[in-house]
Amino acid sequence: MRNILLLIGLLILSVSGIAQCKTYKLGAKGDTLNCTDKANMKQGKWVVHINELRGEPGYEEEGLFKDSKKEGVWRRYTLMGDLLAIERYRWGYKDGISQYFTLAGLLREESWKAVNPTNPYDTVEVPDPIDQYKITMKVVKVEGTTLKHGEWKYYNPETGLLEKKDTYLLDSLYDPSKKPVQMAAVDNTADSTGASKADPKKPKPKEVADFEKKNSGKKKIRVRTGSAGG
Repeated sequence: MRNILLLIGLLILSVSGIAQCKTYKLGAKGDTLNCTDKANMKQGKWVVHINELRGEPGYEEEGLFKDSKKEGVWRRYTLMGDLLAIERYRWGYKDGISQYFTLAGLLREESWKAVNPTNPYDTVEVPDPIDQYKITMKVVKVEGTTLKHGEWKYYNPETGLLEKKDTYLLDSLYDPSKKPVQMAAVDNTADSTGASKADPKKPKPKEVADFEKKNSGKKKIRVRTGSAGG
C-alpha cells in the first residue's frame, strides 16, 4: 500500500509538471524533459542534442534551465557518451569551477564569476593577493556578465600532473609571485639642526651630526672620496 501511495504521489507531481509545459518530452524513466512553458521559456531539466556539423563533432549536454537560462551544473558528452565538460552556471552565465576533459583525463579547470545581468552594477569580494585573510569589496560595472576570477589550472591529461596555473582577479591576469615593493625616498630636506623638514622628528644620523659639529666654522673640509686623486 505504501509503495502504491508513493507511486500515485509521483504521478500527481509528474502530471502537475506536465500541465505547466506547452511542449515537453518524456525521459526513459518517465520524467519530464525539455519543458517549454506557455511563455515559450525553457524550464527544468533539458537534454540538448547537437549533430555533427561542417567537421565539428556533435555532442549532448544536460542540465537545468530557469526562464531559458542555464542554471546549476551542466554536463557535456560526446555522442559516444564520453564526458567532455562539467560547467556551472548562474543567471545563464558561467559561475564557479568549470572542468574540461579529453578521453585521457582532465585537461583544464576554469574559475568564473557571474554578475547579475538585471543590475547595472554588482559588488564582489576581492581577496587580497598578499594577505589571504583580507577581503575587500569592489563594485564592478556589468559588461561581460561573467568574469575570469580565481585559479585556472592546466593539466597533462595522460599523467594528471599540473602543468600551468594562472590567477585572475575580475578578468585581469594576476601574478601572485610579484609583490609590490615599497621604495624608500631619499630625504634631501634636512636643515642645520639635524631635523628633516619633511619629518621634523627625524634627526640626522649621529655620525653625520658629529662630523658637522667637529668641523663647524672651518672654511675648508678635506673629505676622502676614494677616488685616485682623493
